[in-house]
Amino acid sequence: MRTGEEHPAAVPPATATHPAVDPKRWPDVAVPPTVSRARTAVAEAVVQRALRPLPLLARFADGTVLGRGGPVLEIHRPSAFHRRIARHGLIGFGESYMAGEWDAPDLVAALTVLAAHAPELIPEPLQRLRPLWELRQPAARRNTPAGSQANISHHYDLSNGLFALFLDETLSYSSAIFRGFPAEWNLLPDAQRRKIDRLLGLADVRAGSRVLEIGTGWGELAIRAAARGARVTSLTLSREQRDLARQRIAAAGVSDRVTVELCDYRAARGTYDAVVSVEMVEAVGHEFWPTYFSVLDQRLAPGGRAVLQAITMPHDRMLASRSTYTWIQKYIFPGGLLPSMEAVAGTVREHTGLTISRRDGYGAHYAETLRLWRERFAQHTDEVAALGFDETFRRMWNFYLAYSEAGFRSGYLDVQQYLLTKEDDSR
Repeated sequence: MRTGEEHPAAVPPATATHPAVDPKRWPDVAVPPTVSRARTAVAEAVVQRALRPLPLLARFADGTVLGRGGPVLEIHRPSAFHRRIARHGLIGFGESYMAGEWDAPDLVAALTVLAAHAPELIPEPLQRLRPLWELRQPAARRNTPAGSQANISHHYDLSNGLFALFLDETLSYSSAIFRGFPAEWNLLPDAQRRKIDRLLGLADVRAGSRVLEIGTGWGELAIRAAARGARVTSLTLSREQRDLARQRIAAAGVSDRVTVELCDYRAARGTYDAVVSVEMVEAVGHEFWPTYFSVLDQRLAPGGRAVLQAITMPHDRMLASRSTYTWIQKYIFPGGLLPSMEAVAGTVREHTGLTISRRDGYGAHYAETLRLWRERFAQHTDEVAALGFDETFRRMWNFYLAYSEAGFRSGYLDVQQYLLTKEDDSR
């Protein structure tokens, strides 16, 4: 029920600064929400309180200037900006960027400041009232077998051509491991192969190894495992990835040793010497983490090794946000949730017979990987448009890559490689 006088929800005219937004494709971006003046005033007060002490400079078109100086935020349409935040919180913040209502000369730097201060942006009293105003994840986005298929397709079936524009020749869509910083584009393929080889080494993949890969990507890990003489069964829910992975596997001459199946991880069968899963657990959802880790245990032969690469977030923030609906979930990864290291450890301990034998963090490497992807994406704007992706999509994707990079640069996010071992009782 709305109270007080409401702002009109008019569609703003398109300009060079504020792109036209297709209302059919982007209904929640095209038009700012209708929100009461009282609620908007509260949101504006919260925004001012949050920005005032930060090491950035927020300049509003109405003349308001907030912050102690640093990376610049330019808020072109303060009214729409505040209304979106009033209605949808951080989802509204991202949608406001997609609509061109605010911008930043150095988007990563500005978002890094916000990520570094994320816990204190919302006052404690409002944090306690969070259940009253936060959006809940839609039931349709639950990662049931049917839901997972739709969620994975939403992102990974966009277009193989799109991903090829900003990924390197290995088509690896996960953190690389570099020899040093700053990273350079021409070093990314070797850095991705270094990451894969490290994972395969941890899993002790060798000639004759039976390997289950949960999450195919575009086939690079399966190809490199097969090159070691292993036999690989790789599972994916993305038809686009499956088809291109099969083509790449055939071109590499290892089709006789690799099978790529369109299959949910819960439907996996057989036992394997090694199970490898790279940045897949983030798409599982906390409701199904016990199932996911149980599958690793069930599919692993005694004495076998499971190796994961997983993006992690702070445990307290994971607990606070695990049921909320976020911008990333709405527009990029439906149903996704980053685990914390504590959540991984607890789930493995409580639901499997596996042991976490090793864990290594590579957050700084992911920040550089994302920077290279983001820069490459920006260099191919025309090609992205030629694939049929409009300006709103391009702003969304740029925000996603910058938002992710900022998470790692601030230390809010990290990426871990886990070695899970299974005792061989027969010995």
